[in-house]
Amino acid sequence: MTIIEQSRKRGRPRSFKPQSKAGAIQALDRGLALLRIVAEADGLTLTDLAQRSNLAPSTVHRLLFTLEAHRFVVHDDERGLWQVGVDAFQIGTAFLRNRRLAGIGRDAMRQLMEQTGETVNLGIEDGGEVVFISQMESHNTLRAFFRAGSRSVMHASGVGKALLSGMTEQRVRQIASVKGMPRFTDRTLIDPAALLAELAESRRRGWAVDDEERTLGMRCVAAPIFNEHGETIAAISMSGPSVRITPQRLSELGPLVMRAADQITASIGGALTRRN
Repeated sequence: MTIIEQSRKRGRPRSFKPQSKAGAIQALDRGLALLRIVAEADGLTLTDLAQRSNLAPSTVHRLLFTLEAHRFVVHDDERGLWQVGVDAFQIGTAFLRNRRLAGIGRDAMRQLMEQTGETVNLGIEDGGEVVFISQMESHNTLRAFFRAGSRSVMHASGVGKALLSGMTEQRVRQIASVKGMPRFTDRTLIDPAALLAELAESRRRGWAVDDEERTLGMRCVAAPIFNEHGETIAAISMSGPSVRITPQRLSELGPLVMRAADQITASIGGALTRRN
């Protein structure tokens, strides 16, 4: 945050050799182009793919071998056709889900920004980190700012804590172990036990707080967004200078952020979890 002022079958390759660094980049470029060609058709033969990609059949063989190993393509042995695999489908639906979530959440984000006068962000978890996917920026000269697509640690982030509050203790400890809990300010939580205790409190009241834990002089209040199974899939936050987001105002701002999160949850057909 900144302050602005498998075995071989028909049509499959026999072997795959590791690439050099430069070769790996070229192979990635070719592989992605090949995947795009596969995605644009309802199944293609090896010969079709070689012709459309202007690559030698042996090269297409090797690329398909790698893509299949990652389940990005699948081979229909009866028809001899290559088609998009389940993992490519999952990646595509993840993109659509996040884009849909960001679009649906804009009204609630705008309303929250107007109510509080502070910057509002929408974030998701990816690989144990927060990824911000949408922002409604405050009109104030002194304001919080996250660039869309930027990443942040979870233990020192309001959105991160709201996301962590929906995870199991085992998952929280795993993230803390893999990503670490670096100290950014004297308020940063660097002990997993202390973090778990705060997450329990966040679940109880329905919203989480970053109390100058990432950046001195900035506070953040965040609440989780749930899918149809009541699982936390995202979080919305309101961030601003601590001179405006005072400890005394948290009891007022927390419920506002929680209501905005609940509004987005309802808009996407999610199910609210019972808070203790």
